[in-house]
Order: sequence, then C-alpha cells, then structure tokens
Amino acid sequence: MSTNQPNNKNEEEVDLGSLFVIIGKGFKNFFNFIGNIFKGIFDFFIVILLFLRSNFIKISGALLLGIIVGFIFETSKPDSFGSEMILQPNFKSSRQLYNNINFYNDLVKQKDTAALQKVFNLDKAEAASLQKFTIEPIRVENDIINAYDQLVLEVDTLTIKSYEFETFKNSFTDYDYNFHKINVVAQKNDVFDKLDEVIISSVVNNKYFKRFKELTNENLNRKDSLYRKNLVQLDSLRMVYMQVMLEEAKNPNSGTSIDLGSTATKTTNELELFNTNRRLNSDLEEISEEKSKNYEVINVISNFQPIGHEFKEVTKNYAFLVGIAFAGLMIVILLLIKLNRYLENYSK
Repeated sequence: MSTNQPNNKNEEEVDLGSLFVIIGKGFKNFFNFIGNIFKGIFDFFIVILLFLRSNFIKISGALLLGIIVGFIFETSKPDSFGSEMILQPNFKSSRQLYNNINFYNDLVKQKDTAALQKVFNLDKAEAASLQKFTIEPIRVENDIINAYDQLVLEVDTLTIKSYEFETFKNSFTDYDYNFHKINVVAQKNDVFDKLDEVIISSVVNNKYFKRFKELTNENLNRKDSLYRKNLVQLDSLRMVYMQVMLEEAKNPNSGTSIDLGSTATKTTNELELFNTNRRLNSDLEEISEEKSKNYEVINVISNFQPIGHEFKEVTKNYAFLVGIAFAGLMIVILLLIKLNRYLENYSK
C-alpha cells in the first residue's frame, strides 16, 4: 500500500506538468499568431512606402500634370451658383415634394429647356442655366423620438410592446423627418427667387392636400371653439361655487362647529375645478400650435436667396479630380510594370 501511493502522486504530477506545458504552448502559439498579423501589416506599409519612395518623381510628375490639365478645364468651365430652401411639409406631402424635385432634376439631366421654361416661367437662357435640383431631409434624432412617442399615445399597450423603438427607428424614412432642404445649382446667380413659388405651389395646389388641410383646420377650429366654451362655463361654475362658499361663511347658524368631511369635500371640488381649468388651457395651447403648424400644406422656413452663392467644392474641382486621376493612373501603370517583371523572373 505504501509503495503504490508515491507512484500515484508522481503520475498526477506528471499529468499536471504535461497540461501546463500544453497550455503554455497554446498561449505561445496564440501570441505568435497575433504578432505575425501585426508584423505582416507593418511589412505591408513598409512595402508601400518603399514603392512610393522609389517612384516619387514619376507619381509627383503625373499629379502635377493632372493638376495643370484640370486647372485648364476648371478655368474654361462656366461658374456655378447655389441656393437652398428649407421647408416643413404637412399632411404627409413630403413624398410628393420629393417626386416633384426629382422630376425637375430629370428635366435638367435631359436638357429639356423648353419644359423648364414652361414649368418655372423662365426665359430660355435662365432655363438653360439650371444644372441640378436635389432634396434631402434635415436629420434630427428628436423627430424619430417624437414620432415614436406619438405612436405610443395612439396605439394600445400590447401592440407597442411588440414594436420596439429600434424597429421603429429602422423603419423611419427620409420622408418622415419634419424639415427638408432643397438645393439648386445654376450658372446664373439671380434665377433662384423665380423657383420657390412654383416648387411650393406644385404641392399646395394638389386637390388631395388642399382638402386634407381644410378638414384638419375645420376640426381644429371646432375643438378650439368647444374648449373655449368649456373654459367660459368652467369660470362661471367657479364663480357660482365661490359665491356659495361665501354665503355659507356668512350664515350665522353655522356656529363654531367644523365639519372636517365637508371641508375636505369642498377643497377637493375646488382642486378639481382648478385642475380642469389648467388642462383646458393646456389643450388650447396645443390646439394653437397645431393650427399654426397645419395652417399651410407646406411651411416655408427659409426661401431661396435672391442671389446665389458661388458653388465651389474641392472634391468637384477639375484640378483636384484630374490630378488624383493622373496620379492613380501612374501608380497602376507602375504596379503593372512591377507585376510583369515578377512574372518574367518567375517563369525563368
């Protein structure tokens, strides 16, 4: 018995030692793998730097040549001017607005000057100067949050539990934002103030949206009138209630006894009247905000500037674009030459 125990202990120590050796090798291999990745990335950047250094003169020459050629094109092309308008579409009319702007841009792409003249009532030179129409939402996170809060108030609790905020956020489209920005680019800087009225009226004069606006405003006016009548009736009720309380206080038969239950009831009634008055005033404020917002199909936040600003972007400058293109082309040619040499040496 005593002889077997030391042998078992030695075997356990050998097993543990082997396990630690295996674990140690595993960690070593893992860190070597990570080190090889970083070494490979470092070697890759070194190869790129060596390539650029050895061909610096050729690439710089191509870049300079491209800048010169691009500058010639840039100075020969006509100037461009831009202007923007910010709108707040109501009654879900933003989709129609986007469709109209895309239609105007298609006319510009097709160089349909006659159609642009007719749509915007421009002369031929002004219509031909139009270069681009674009529209995009002004993305504000609060628009999504407010829309979700409104949905929570409108649907039942069980439905909203199965419709999480992230799902709602992912389904939120460009049309659902409150404010949208229209950009126009033209070769003339004084054509923009002739565009905004046509763009707005193309949506406002839609029969569906006009009728929607009228019905919405009728409902708001009806609610406003009803709430104001309720407020007047509530004020009259409060006056009557106060007079009754004063008469009771003047009654000599009341003595000095205090009815705690009656006092609590009167206090509760007075508090309820006060809270009802406050709620009515709050509702009237909300109605006023809704009326001001929905008074028009499209609320104009800012019109096009009468004189557009000169439209210059570095990323759209011909000197920049042609310079980068020439430098990129030179790099591709040098890489192809290097690849061809490698293939020739490999075949040998």
